[in-house]
Amino acid sequence: MGKPVIFIPSPNVAEDHQTKNAQNLVAANAAIMVAENELDAGFEDIFIEVFRSKEKQDKMGTNIKKLALPNATKHIADEIEKLLLG
Repeated sequence: MGKPVIFIPSPNVAEDHQTKNAQNLVAANAAIMVAENELDAGFEDIFIEVFRSKEKQDKMGTNIKKLALPNATKHIADEIEKLLLG
């Protein structure tokens, strides 16, 4: 969709994978991450910063679109089919 994203990953999931996934997008300047324990202190300021900055929204949106895999479901199904059919 190419929209700016603020991730709030749950640290209570297996191997904290939500944080690791979010960190990859943050590293690509495609998203922002706020830890659950930082919500009270920082979320409002971060949200307002993104909300007020069309430039930041556009940059994040462009960067996240670059990471998109629009045919991912088809590729996964094709790989499963290859495995099943040998």
